[in-house]
Amino acid sequence: MISATVLLFLIMDPLGNLPIFMSILKHIEPRRRRRIVIREMLIALLMMLLFLFAGEHILSFLNLRTETVSISGGIIMFLIAIRMIFPSQEGGGSGLPAGEEPFLVPLATPLVAGPSILATLMLLSHQYPQQMPHLAVALLIAWALSMVILMQSTLFLRLLGDKGVNALERLMGLLLVMLSTQMFLDGVRAYLRG
Repeated sequence: MISATVLLFLIMDPLGNLPIFMSILKHIEPRRRRRIVIREMLIALLMMLLFLFAGEHILSFLNLRTETVSISGGIIMFLIAIRMIFPSQEGGGSGLPAGEEPFLVPLATPLVAGPSILATLMLLSHQYPQQMPHLAVALLIAWALSMVILMQSTLFLRLLGDKGVNALERLMGLLLVMLSTQMFLDGVRAYLRG
């Protein structure tokens, strides 16, 4: 259970997502920001639990392969990353107009409940079907740790200021381009093998 918790925590990558959360939420007042983080994290948790317990059935019902999830997630993350590196004049780096609240995309998915963690949850549930309660607890622990880190985004925003957040946002955009490209290539590689 400990190894599953560490694995899921690392894939959720709350420290890597923190600058993205900060840049997307920087135009929203702090009290509202906390509510949005809680809402988006709860949506992400529901999606992850759904994929843990029923992911394979959902994909087979829709006649989709896990490679499709990886490829499409890589494309979405790439588009988000490009907007972070080259923000438009009227909006923030997230592509949202200033002050507009994100809902579901991009915070809940693909940042927290992204294709990589959804595929990992499906794989774990397929490999260890008798360990489902332990996997669910591991997921809840990893999610709670991520939630604590992401709830501190206001503190980091105060410490870094707008210029610091903008610099961090562009740096994270570059990293996100690399991660999304890798996710896309992994999906293509798995598709070509299968």
